[in-house]
Amino acid sequence: MKPVWIVDDDRSIRWVFEKALSREGISFHSFASAREALDALSDGPPQVLISDIRMPGQSGIELLQEVKDKHPSVPVIVMTAYSDLDSAVAAFQGGAYEYLPKPFDVDQAVELIRRALDESQREQAALEPSGELPEILGQAPAMQEVFRAIGRLSQSSATVLITGESGTGKELVARALHRHSTRMAKPFIAINTAAMPKDLLESELFGHERGSFTGAQALRRGRFEQAERGTLFLDEIGDMPAELQTRLLRVLSDGTFYRVGGHQQLKANVRVIAATHQDLESRVREGAFREDLYHRVNVIRVRIPSLRERREDIPLLARHFLAKSAKELGVDSKRLSDEVLAHISRMDFPGNVRQLENLCHWLTVMAPGQAIGVADLPVEFRGEPASTGLAPASDWIAALEHEVERRLERGETGVLDELSRQFERSLIAKALARTGGRRIEAANLLGMGRNTITRKIQELGIDDADD
Repeated sequence: MKPVWIVDDDRSIRWVFEKALSREGISFHSFASAREALDALSDGPPQVLISDIRMPGQSGIELLQEVKDKHPSVPVIVMTAYSDLDSAVAAFQGGAYEYLPKPFDVDQAVELIRRALDESQREQAALEPSGELPEILGQAPAMQEVFRAIGRLSQSSATVLITGESGTGKELVARALHRHSTRMAKPFIAINTAAMPKDLLESELFGHERGSFTGAQALRRGRFEQAERGTLFLDEIGDMPAELQTRLLRVLSDGTFYRVGGHQQLKANVRVIAATHQDLESRVREGAFREDLYHRVNVIRVRIPSLRERREDIPLLARHFLAKSAKELGVDSKRLSDEVLAHISRMDFPGNVRQLENLCHWLTVMAPGQAIGVADLPVEFRGEPASTGLAPASDWIAALEHEVERRLERGETGVLDELSRQFERSLIAKALARTGGRRIEAANLLGMGRNTITRKIQELGIDDADD
């Protein structure tokens, strides 16, 4: 991902953003003037640009216009004081993504930047040529079943539900279903329904009319419209708010919807592929997921196996990820010794394929030589698999079994939910403590995505004030 650009003649403002983005693991470049940023534009655009409006020399509005002329897909956030609101309106008319009033709350500013980053990455994914998308790798019997399912579905537009643990590659399978379908020439649009607030998610999915809410300065087409005649991938559908479940059910039932604030009924010719790591049947029983929607999305189910169910694929995947990381970084690919391949193939990888990919990227950056031995692995991967926490260890499993028995003897109910919550809370809290509160690094250690760890921190009430 390309860096975020910060443009402001006030050094203290740049410093605040630099510290905040560093804590979040977001790369950035700072510029003291619009001219400096425009000069750097010749080497390529940023992922997101955040700029003050009033600066000596060229203004932020002029910078916005030039960036949008050359790179229209780059989200631009403009910073403005109250007296600059007229300029902010002009900025919106010029294509600004959002404006940030001064003085601003740092956490809100970072959240706005994250939204803009997600927007930018989704737009890039929608424009990415299908022939350049990575293929799914796997020789294990469990993966052959997935490949067969993709083949059988190649001529179908049926709704598909992809299930599997976090990090197993559900979006890759969704992209493969699209790429091998009759809709391959049309857009593939992906959205994580767990990563957005309810109000924002509604607008993202269905679009909004101008003036439908504060800040809606122009009509916006939602993801259903953007995916017309193509595929819409709804990741983590199990976390979708109840109100939006009702709206989604209508689209799946009769193919119609309304934009937020709109009165014109729109038709949607879109294939929906949903994914979840949760047990939707349990969510239905708990009343957290509509039963009628469950039956609508669960037309055809494709289950993605965990990495521990396909250990024979670990060497193949590891070599692939090492080559991929080397290409991205412009360096020679490193080689894993047979000892290392055997060693990591015995590990459970709770974060699945994503955790293995993170490990390979770490090795590409941090391992000293081209040939990698066990001693070159990160500390938590060096010992015997049972001592790394990545494979079952009899001591803690015995303690867990004892605790389960104790609770059941007392007649407690909801034991699974309570212990799972405590388990997740302990894992995330320890990972945050190890990384000094840095969420991105903690997520990488645990093998989960940034959006997932952010949601879990909020749900579990974990204190990560140092983040």
